[in-house]
Amino acid sequence: MGICCPRHLREMTYRSDGYKSGFASLIGRPNVGKSTLLNAILAQKVAIVSPKPQTTRTLIRGVYTSERGQIIFVDTPGIHEPRHTLGKHMVSRARRAMGDADVVVLVYDALVGWHDQEQELLELLRKSNRDYVVVANKVDAAVSEITLPTGVDPSNWLAVSALTGQGVDRLIDFVLDRLPEGPQYFPPEMVTDQPEQVLAAEFIREAVLHLTRDEVPHSVAVQVDEFRYNERKDLTTIRATIYVERDSQKKIIIGRNGAMIREIGQVSRVEIEKILGTRVFLDLWVKVKPKWRDTEGTLQNLGLGEGQ
Repeated sequence: MGICCPRHLREMTYRSDGYKSGFASLIGRPNVGKSTLLNAILAQKVAIVSPKPQTTRTLIRGVYTSERGQIIFVDTPGIHEPRHTLGKHMVSRARRAMGDADVVVLVYDALVGWHDQEQELLELLRKSNRDYVVVANKVDAAVSEITLPTGVDPSNWLAVSALTGQGVDRLIDFVLDRLPEGPQYFPPEMVTDQPEQVLAAEFIREAVLHLTRDEVPHSVAVQVDEFRYNERKDLTTIRATIYVERDSQKKIIIGRNGAMIREIGQVSRVEIEKILGTRVFLDLWVKVKPKWRDTEGTLQNLGLGEGQ
């Protein structure tokens, strides 16, 4: 059971043949396609995606392994102007990830263009003397030629499409070229260190993001209350609670005669079964927790608090 998510690191394998390893942080504004890019690099879905801004709330690590080296890519929340405590924690996580990386991948939306916020991040990177690459994403949808942003070094700029895979191999090579020699931190078959319970909660939240109205997504959190595998039946039982902030949001998620909550369960179960490799029984509940995004204790319980 479980194809990619061991809960502990194995003993590190040291090599003396020029093997590269290290961390690469994906940073940028919300909705530039960082999570889609991570999934494209790994050729497997480990980060949820949606057209809603601020979908990514925590640091999501994806492990790319080849004969040349191992890159631990860190998908970060979009850097934005926070409006609540959760938003402040999200931005803080993203900025910490910049400082912890061997290479920083600054992603921007080629369709939206290069703006002041990207320029500010670039200046921070330059002052840090950290290796970085500027990545123009979504070039597959561009109707005109993508041009180099003013002040960006051409040798530190790549155009990619996370959707089609265009330029992704070049990005991987760029990062590997700049990593130090080091150990293989994770087994080669491992693509994320996210616990299976966390992945399950995220796939449930992704279904909510795609299926509900605009007033709901930002107010939703998911907590897995039970996660149990029956080897004889090859069945994983998952019971989870979807938290919202208002009664009106609860009604939307449940839907008329429970139609919406059933659809959320059906859609998310498909994704969870793919990642676990087992059949899944999924039991979802919806509860109201007013102003949970501004309540530090609740954020801590949900794994979204300061320092988490």
